Formats: sequence, C-alpha cells, structure tokens
Amino acid sequence: MRMMDIRLFRPGALLPAVLLAGCVTASKPPKPYLPATEVPALAETDPVGTGNADAADDPAIWRNAADPAASLIVATDKKAGLYVYGLDGKVRDFVPAGALNNTDLRTVRMADGSSRILVGASDRTDKAEPRIALFSLDGARAKLTGLGSDSFLPAGHAPAEAYGFCMGAPLAAGELARAYVVLKDGTVMESRLVERDGAIVPEYLRKVKFATQSEGCVVDDATHTLYVAEEDVAIWRVALKAPVLAGEAVAHVGEADGLVDDIEGLAIARDAGGRGWLIASSQGDNAYALFDLGTGKFAGRFRINGGAIDGTSDTDGIEAVIGDFGPQFPEGLFVAQDGDNAPQAQNFKLLSWREIREALGLR
Repeated sequence: MRMMDIRLFRPGALLPAVLLAGCVTASKPPKPYLPATEVPALAETDPVGTGNADAADDPAIWRNAADPAASLIVATDKKAGLYVYGLDGKVRDFVPAGALNNTDLRTVRMADGSSRILVGASDRTDKAEPRIALFSLDGARAKLTGLGSDSFLPAGHAPAEAYGFCMGAPLAAGELARAYVVLKDGTVMESRLVERDGAIVPEYLRKVKFATQSEGCVVDDATHTLYVAEEDVAIWRVALKAPVLAGEAVAHVGEADGLVDDIEGLAIARDAGGRGWLIASSQGDNAYALFDLGTGKFAGRFRINGGAIDGTSDTDGIEAVIGDFGPQFPEGLFVAQDGDNAPQAQNFKLLSWREIREALGLR
C-alpha cells in the first residue's frame, strides 16, 4: 500500500475531498411547486417606505358602502407604521407607529351610539412586551388617528413577541370587539376591546396554544370561529363560544390540501347568500389555497401572475371582501402582500374576486 505524503496535511493545506465529504451537511429537498391557476393583478399599491427589507406585511380592507370605488386599504410597513391606500394604489395617509406586524379593522358601535372604523395592529416594537395598537380611520378623508398602544397581558408574564393579529365581533355586553394576538411561539391571546375613561383599551381574557410558530389569523363572524395558521403544520379552527378555547386542524401542509409551508396570511370571503371560503397564503410555492367553509373541502389554488402588473412571491398577509368595489372590482376585492417587488420596495397587489371565482369555477 502506498504511503500518503504527510505534506498534504501541513497547516493551511486543503483536506482531500474524500475527507471533506464527511463534513458536508445534506441540503433540504426542494419544496414542491403545486399546480395553480393564474389570475392577474389589476392594480398595485405604491411601495412601502422601507426599502431593501422585508417590510410590507398585512392588509385590511374597508368597503365604502356609499361609494364603493372610494374604498380603502390599510396595510403595515412592519418596520415603520401603517399606510392607507386608495383602490388606485396611491398612498392616502401614513402614520409612523413603530413595528406593526399584522392589522385588521371593523366598524364598531360606541357607547354613545356613534360608529367608528376601528383599526388594530399587533405592536412588536418591544420584543418582550406585546401590545395592541389602535387607530380610528376617517373613511371620508382617508386619514388615521392614533388611539394608543397598550399592553394587555397580566402583570409578570414571561417575555413574548406580538406577531399575528385579527379582530372578531363582540361576544358579550359592553364590548366593542374581540382582539386576537398571535404570539410568535404559537400562543393566541384573546382580549376584549372596551371603552374606559374615554379611551378604547384591551382587556385580556384567555388563550389557546399551538405547538410551533404561528402568525396568520382570521375570524369568521358568521360562525364565531377563529382560524389560525401554524406555519409549518396546519390551519386550525377554534370555536369562540366554547367555554375553553381548543384547536381542531382543518387543513394540513401537503399536496392534498394544496399547502406548502409556510402557511402565512388567512382571509375569509363570504358572499351575501352565506357561502364562504377560507383563503390561505401557501408561501412556500407562491400560491393561494381556498377551502369551502360549508363543507371544509379544498376548493382550488391560484397564483397571481399575468397581465400588465407583476405577480407575487413570498406572500405574508392577505385580505378578501366580497361586494361591490366599483367598476374594476364589481364582485369583490382580494389584496396580497408581494415579498419581491424589485427593483422597488415591497408592496400589495389588488385582484378582482370575480376573476378569482371564474378562474377556479366557484359557484
């Protein structure tokens, strides 16, 4: 047997390939790229102000019933604050408010009988103390007014980071709404939003825990059900009128349910007749999966692509509202964050619900 020249192992020399091979960590297999129907975006927003970063995150839609084409989109720049866009995609307002991750809105009835468009967001500016930031939206002027950002967890809690956020209808007297903050560790905290001393504040109620990192959430007010996306695992539903919150998996990561991890934003599209769909961002393969809320069955997948506007990738937050939004969006509006809008900063794409419905054959 020939002796190996020991000079191969002098300081600074390269090891033989056969030895190096034993030190290489096997790479993960590529994620699947599942079939999906392409639907074009009809409009897009101006980019968020934070460039060269993962900044745009989550949209919410306010439908102007008196003038549908004048409806508004509220959306987060999670490095800086909250935007208001018109359906033409132009910025109507911006409020510097720190690291707001996810947002939601709803019209609430105040104690004096007046109504207010209440906007909420998960405030992760302090990575140890989760807060809910609240704003009032003036629909006619497209302006946001800050109402404060409040802690809501009991004193002495362990450090936690606010992540996902959504709101639901009030479930008891004296409430304006229920708010759900998804902590980064998979814990979902339920609070009620109430009027106190001239302010709107959160009051913590209870929680439900999922095993791993979760973010996207949405409430179906028709059935008082909360849906939560555990990113690498499944979509869970939680019955909000149950005495104890508990999750039941309704769709799992995998080809059968059209989901490629991460599962990110969730949205609910429900029509006037009561038919509804749960929509999820299948971020792992740049697509969106739909599930029939009546049957629970998988209803199809689409990607945003084609047309004059670029498509989307790595989508975090989404939102959908069915109804008249003017000539361009006659049956409803779908909004999705675009994680790669190069060479500009990230932004949000707008789609017609009619085109999604027809492309997937939804009836």
